[in-house]
Amino acid sequence: TYHSDYIQSFLFSQLQELYFKTVSKQKKKVMEKNGNNRKLRVCVATCNRADYSKLAPIMFGIKTEPEFFELDVVVLGSHLIDDYGNTYRMIEQDDFDINTRLHTIVRGEDEAAMVESVGLALVKLPDVLNRLKPDIMIVHGDRFDALALATSAALMNIRILHIEGGEVSGTIDDSIRHAITKLAHYHVCCTRSAEQHLISMCEDHDRILLAGCPSYDKLLSAKNKDYMSIIRMWLGDDVKSKDYIVALQHPVTTDIKHSIKMFELTLDALISFNKRTLVLFPNIDAGSKEMVRVMRKKGIEHHPNFRAVKHVPFDQFIQLVAHAGCMIGNSSCGVREVGAFGTPVINLGTRQIGRETGENVLHVRDADTQDKILQALHLQFGKQYPCSKIYGDGNAVPRILKFLKSIDLQEPLQKKFCFPPVKENISQDIDHILETLSALAVDLGGTNLRVAIVSMKGEVVKKYTQFNPKTYEERINLILQMCVEAAAEAVKLNCRILGVGISTGGRVNPREGIVLHSTKLIQEWNSVDLRTPLSDTLHLPVWVDNDGNCAALAERKFGQGKGLENFVTLITGTGIGGGIIHQHELIHGSSYCAAELGHLVVSLDGPDCSCGSHGCIEAYASGMALQREAKKLHDEDLLLVEGMSVPKDEAVGALHLIQAAKLGNAKAQSILRTAGTALGLGVVNILHTMNPSLVILSGVLANHYIHIVKDVIRQQALPSVQDVDVVVSDLIDPALLGAASMVLDYTTRRIY
Repeated sequence: TYHSDYIQSFLFSQLQELYFKTVSKQKKKVMEKNGNNRKLRVCVATCNRADYSKLAPIMFGIKTEPEFFELDVVVLGSHLIDDYGNTYRMIEQDDFDINTRLHTIVRGEDEAAMVESVGLALVKLPDVLNRLKPDIMIVHGDRFDALALATSAALMNIRILHIEGGEVSGTIDDSIRHAITKLAHYHVCCTRSAEQHLISMCEDHDRILLAGCPSYDKLLSAKNKDYMSIIRMWLGDDVKSKDYIVALQHPVTTDIKHSIKMFELTLDALISFNKRTLVLFPNIDAGSKEMVRVMRKKGIEHHPNFRAVKHVPFDQFIQLVAHAGCMIGNSSCGVREVGAFGTPVINLGTRQIGRETGENVLHVRDADTQDKILQALHLQFGKQYPCSKIYGDGNAVPRILKFLKSIDLQEPLQKKFCFPPVKENISQDIDHILETLSALAVDLGGTNLRVAIVSMKGEVVKKYTQFNPKTYEERINLILQMCVEAAAEAVKLNCRILGVGISTGGRVNPREGIVLHSTKLIQEWNSVDLRTPLSDTLHLPVWVDNDGNCAALAERKFGQGKGLENFVTLITGTGIGGGIIHQHELIHGSSYCAAELGHLVVSLDGPDCSCGSHGCIEAYASGMALQREAKKLHDEDLLLVEGMSVPKDEAVGALHLIQAAKLGNAKAQSILRTAGTALGLGVVNILHTMNPSLVILSGVLANHYIHIVKDVIRQQALPSVQDVDVVVSDLIDPALLGAASMVLDYTTRRIY
């Protein structure tokens, strides 16, 4: 035992020594990079209670590493106003030294007061920044105070680290947030979408950190067993967990009158709902004074069911929303932080309309009646949703500190923007404004090559059809020729072409626009780059995908899959293909081979398939398979019945088999029944594997198979999936519409 203790003690001392050596080297490296062997001087400026909840975890992190950082804290904005709770005191209670207090708010709570407050801050900040001389200033979010901070620092050549850039909400805050992004040198964002937005805004990818929201570091570790004492303190002794509401609503500065009316309706709905409610006063934006008048007019501060407060400390606020029956309002806290607890949220109006949200958020975008809000309360109150980590995983602060240490103060201060290449500059005139937004859609079939101009509503404005050439060179030249002609015709038809979508058979890499392997129907069509020649010729973006996937996309945008989260499309044509929509997204698979539904094996000793296997659905139910069986019957003089003939110069095909079956040919009927059964067994496999809410049969053979497929499902499927509906597509050109949807969805969407 003594020997073992000695070894453990020795190893611990060695590890400790190694740790301090590593920290020392890291510190030396950072200091050498920053020059003069000095610490990084960081100024954190906080304007209100909301941004402090995001900045405080970073400030605590900086404070725990004094060997790397010096922290200066500047407090301004509503922190210093009594009507908003003098929230600077919570910064002092957290044991931070406030270097500077700046009274920057001009009272009035209207648009002019906001502008004057920005101006006052711009007048006062230069003296502060000259005195502190920070290496970097950390600015949070999208408030007008933050815009003043970023403007001052940028003009005084101080590096800016912006927290929560790239997000989308839905008010003037968006413009302010993106303006700060353009001024900032470094960016810490909370979600993958926000990161992509920053890159789209031409910010340098190397200066963007996807860290998550700093407040989540505290949220996800918040464990307070005595939360009931907090609830009782703010809401009364008789209130139980999950039996109260937290309300937090701010004015929308771009539509103040409507937001005041909406607040009045919210209070009326809460009074009718008759649950204990904690109402927080709105922020200092224009319109807040009128909202407070509404509260007082309705007697909220004296109503027995309400507790109206100016400020709740963040630690206590966490516990209040975590154990609430519901949160209502339009605060970003509701759609962001509250998701960490799965608390149901009602988001009112447009203030947060662009935010990413978890499933706990119910949106009432047109909150124009008391009844709508009341119905939302009945739907949400008391529910419990899964916890969401959209905005963070609880490890943001360590990432941010590491990012700060990586900043090289010797690098040039001047920002560089990463602009994408622009091939052509098209001026904006009245013709462009009046044009119909459209896509060029290309359908590369085994027999025909089709190009169409498709409008935003899914209308085929004009369609061109040619036989599909057999060789690669002829085919690619014909595609280019038809697309050029269609694009020229689009100008005459007053259609503005946004891009080109291509639907083709075989396995496709949609990211690169390359056909990897094609079906035997389309020869010389492997490892073909379709995107580059078309994009270079037309100067338009190009999307390429498998024809089965395109059919699913067409149903999602224009067909019976519209609005559905999960469904499967099966194409019954020359071959059998399909596409899978899961959680509103198309499934491609790890090697772009997902949804090869025609090659589901339904018999171990079935007929040979074009894929090289046997017993596939396609070997039974495709147009090629029916043609094969029709030829066999015809060769044996068993196909034709009374009232039916086949001209000598016409090849026997699937339609002849179908005609014979309708006229009473028993052998033809048996073949079709076998084909439909094979397809039905494939659908049963899909139901058992994917459990979609709908199966859509598409293509020329769908109507002939639908009833047999439903019979097979009733006989073979598990009871739990027998109620899944199987329908026939009502789209005329699913491949073309799906190709068009790739263009129309991407180039016109507003939330990426």
